[in-house]
Amino acid sequence: MATVELTKDNFETMISGNATVLVDFWAEWCGPCRMFGPTFETASEANPDMVFGKVDTEAQPELAAFFEVRSIPTLMVFRDNVVLYSQAGALPGTVLDDLIAQVRTVDMDEVHRQIAEHAGHDHSASDAHGH
Repeated sequence: MATVELTKDNFETMISGNATVLVDFWAEWCGPCRMFGPTFETASEANPDMVFGKVDTEAQPELAAFFEVRSIPTLMVFRDNVVLYSQAGALPGTVLDDLIAQVRTVDMDEVHRQIAEHAGHDHSASDAHGH
């Protein structure tokens, strides 16, 4: 599957409607972004069960601001609506392949359990009891 252009209009639908989505925040003027583009495209073709989306930070400044993208390229990986990975910098193809392999092995039941546990945990109460 080729990469998909993500905008503020389709971003949420793509993230919620697909199990795994890799998002490349980039801009035309960014040299490292242009170097990473073909690597990202190759990975998209090798992993047709995942969505590979590109966010042009010049055209979609709201998305870049929402995700606090400070430098580009920034790669984010969403799985089951959870950000599992977010890091700036162009990755070599082998590193991207390794990251994709790691994302595939994440136990999402455990991730969701930890998120629920964290969300339900009142830090001030535990501090008051010395925990």
